[in-house]
This record gives sequence, C-alpha cells and structure tokens, in this order.
Amino acid sequence: MSRIGKLPVAIPAGVKIDISTDNLVTVSGPKGSLSQKVDPEITCVQVDSEIRLERPTEQKRHKALHGLYRSLIFNMVKGVSEGYEIRQELVGVGYKATHNGQILDLVIGYSHEVLIELPVEIKLETVTEKGKNPIIILKSNDKQLLGQVAAKIRSLRAPEPYKGKGIRFEGENVRRKAGKTAGK
Repeated sequence: MSRIGKLPVAIPAGVKIDISTDNLVTVSGPKGSLSQKVDPEITCVQVDSEIRLERPTEQKRHKALHGLYRSLIFNMVKGVSEGYEIRQELVGVGYKATHNGQILDLVIGYSHEVLIELPVEIKLETVTEKGKNPIIILKSNDKQLLGQVAAKIRSLRAPEPYKGKGIRFEGENVRRKAGKTAGK
C-alpha cells in the first residue's frame, strides 16, 4: 500500500479542500461535500493544487494507513467533482424494478414485493425497456455508501449459477454450471 500512498492527490478546478488541526479532511465541490477523519500519525499537507500524505516510519501499519487514507481522499475528490454510478440489472422472468422517490420497489420472485428505502445521498433511477432486463441506476458522490447500498440490493437475490437469475452488476460475468444429466 505504501506505493499508493506516495502518489499525490491532484485537486481539480472547482474542488476546495480544508484540512483542520485535528486531521479532519473536508472536500467540497460541485457534487456536494464529504469529510474523513485521518489517523493522527498520518500527516496531510496541501501543496499548490495537490495533497500529499506522509507517514512517520516504515512500519507495516503506517504503510497500510498511508495507502488507505490516500485512497479515501482520492475517492472523495473524484466523488465531489465527477460522482460515481453503479448500474445493476435484474435477470429473470417477471422481475421488475420501479421507484417512488427514495423507495425502490422490487419484484424478484418472492411471494411479496421488496421495498427498500435508500439514503438521501443516493440518486435512484429505474429503466425498463421492452425485451430487455430492468436496470437500477444508483448515483452518488460517496463511493463507500454507494457500494454498500448496491451490495445490499444485490444480496436480496444474488445471481444463481444454473439459470443465471438474480440481481447482478451490469457487465458482471456469472459463472454458469451444468445442471443434472439424465443417466441410464
């Protein structure tokens, strides 16, 4: 992780970064504002239009924290400037996805509809085209929250290996298994 930590984080135009005395890094930009508490042993320094993180020693723990906090700050900068998007598709006969505000309504093969209330930080869209699988589009500036919500939705009906039915990330390759074969 230390090689990642040594790389500086470039600050794009329109993004403002504030590093407080108690190592709280706040990043604000056109898509919102995020903050992250950095370990007191790691120092954050803003030089011109980039942020550099420095570690006190070459201990394994310090190297790991160095790379971790550099990645978290990079993700925050990218999130407030460009944002993140995750697309999930529902594969299965009769599977549907609709939304009403922040509530996602899924019909995924259970005897009842599954309702999920999403955090306000996440923008939700559902796309249903005739002849294609329904798609759920999640957008946010917080990569960590977005991944957590997408994993929760996927866990409701994970893709199974025999028919491939379930909720999967767009472009995800589900390894298929052969079913039973009739024997003599």
